[in-house]
Amino acid sequence: MDIEIKKVAPDEIDDFSELIHVFESAFEMENFKIPDRNYLSNLLNKDDFMAIAVKFKNKVIGGLTVYILHPYYSSKPIAYIYDVAILDAYQRNGIGKKLIAFLIEYCKEHGFEDAYVQAETNDNNAVRFYQQTSISIELQAIQFTYSFTESTPNNNQ
Repeated sequence: MDIEIKKVAPDEIDDFSELIHVFESAFEMENFKIPDRNYLSNLLNKDDFMAIAVKFKNKVIGGLTVYILHPYYSSKPIAYIYDVAILDAYQRNGIGKKLIAFLIEYCKEHGFEDAYVQAETNDNNAVRFYQQTSISIELQAIQFTYSFTESTPNNNQ
């Protein structure tokens, strides 16, 4: 399969929008409304964010987003992989592994300390996928979230 993997440039809003629709489909986001083009452009122009798209026949079929963190204990940045998805019809063809390999090479070339991604322990497909990539360390952690919307219940009350 002849695919192209590339960092989405700030002026490639259409590719970024297509990638967001891939995430919308993969993560079954209901009632999702994509932000306006100006917001997306501003996001792509930030130094601490990047999107990487996978294209097949000039159509975005997958990709990932990364937030770049600047730790206090190192002068090298860390890549936090936020979302990763490949459209169902293109999965199990090695595209996801190539995508992760592309990001790893990008991070090495640009002097990153490391990159990490989280997967929910009950998401067996995601856990199995990441275990098949060239990880250095696998840790289990508990995530605590502080939400700032009134409709979010507090389970500790």
